[in-house]
Amino acid sequence: MGRKNSFLGPFRALREKRFAQLYTAQAISLLGDAFTWLGIALLAFEFGGTGSARILSIALTLRVTAYVLFAPIAGVLADRIDRKKILYTTHFLRMAVVATLPFIRNEWQLYILVFLLNIFNAFFTPAYKASVPQVIRLKENYANALVLSNGTWQLLGMLGPGLAGAMAVFVGARQIFFIDAVTFIIAAILIITLPGTLLVKDLTTRSKMSFSAVFSDIAKGTRRLFNLKPLRFAVLVELVVAIAGAQILVNTVGQVKGVMEFGDQEYGWIMTAFGIGATIAAFSSNAIDKSKNRRTLLLLSGTLIISAVTFANSVPYPVLMILWIIAGTGQSFSYLPSQILIAENIELHEQGRVYGAHFAWVHLWWAFGYILAGLAGNYFHTREFLAGGILSAVIFIIVLLTSLTLTKTGRPHGKPV
Repeated sequence: MGRKNSFLGPFRALREKRFAQLYTAQAISLLGDAFTWLGIALLAFEFGGTGSARILSIALTLRVTAYVLFAPIAGVLADRIDRKKILYTTHFLRMAVVATLPFIRNEWQLYILVFLLNIFNAFFTPAYKASVPQVIRLKENYANALVLSNGTWQLLGMLGPGLAGAMAVFVGARQIFFIDAVTFIIAAILIITLPGTLLVKDLTTRSKMSFSAVFSDIAKGTRRLFNLKPLRFAVLVELVVAIAGAQILVNTVGQVKGVMEFGDQEYGWIMTAFGIGATIAAFSSNAIDKSKNRRTLLLLSGTLIISAVTFANSVPYPVLMILWIIAGTGQSFSYLPSQILIAENIELHEQGRVYGAHFAWVHLWWAFGYILAGLAGNYFHTREFLAGGILSAVIFIIVLLTSLTLTKTGRPHGKPV
């Protein structure tokens, strides 16, 4: 019974009416994202055929580039203007972009729209994360709210493409973007009708909007991210997880279809197993984190994903499926600690810039991980997971040796308004 209550605990956050409305908007938006990327994949195949992987790799690179370049700026703006306006404005802008996608005829047009779409995503995410503490009235509900948001992201990431694929069969590959646009409109309306504002009650943080002031705030967000010892440890563990996790996303298809000589269905099942592990972990991470000692969750995260990846080259298909459940669990455990640490240790009027810096750095880790995974796949064929696992383990050990003991967090500086 206790375990069941722990698993369902995140849903208690929905008792907070403002968060429930904001969360519903986010869930609808995430469903739209699943439609977006399935539609983009179908367009890539339409333009490139068997060369669609090249088109998708460029699109994913543009996505990460947009996040790294614009998320820190977005975080600064989230501290200076009404976060509610950022949220619904980016929804309408994303709606306009996806509604344009059905009409493109060239590959370069796809790249431009993907880059624009992810610029707006980069502005949305830090503003959303910084808004959650503002709409939560009871402190004990904040962790539940984060777990619910992360769990929904994992769940829709796993189920969304399948739903989008079924929809594409009935309405067509290009027409699916129109359904996608509708999800953004609905989410924007929910945010517009959210009671009150999400303006930070500190006028001093919005006194200047010059280039030098914005750049100073961007630098300050990064300094706050790395100066706080527990938060620095969490971000560095996310580097370890990104290097190991990139191996899964890049090299699993070669292992399953190339080395093991299975088909698309078996590849789909193995990635579903990864998503199942991530979803279960997302909803249970707060129960493990009840001690408020984030070090335990972070150590478990790195240990699980490294262990799973390291042995992936030498196991049969059923065991690989179990390993990928373990890996998904480890990856998901890394998401919660840094978000809670930012909320508990950074003043409310500075949380936007720190969330923005965190968003950018984590995606930079993943960009780095994708490059290493590609190199491992090319130069360590049939041993790529072993090489990636060893590299991840070495970096993990270095992080542990260079990081001081992670102390328990104190009282939060920023209080919900």
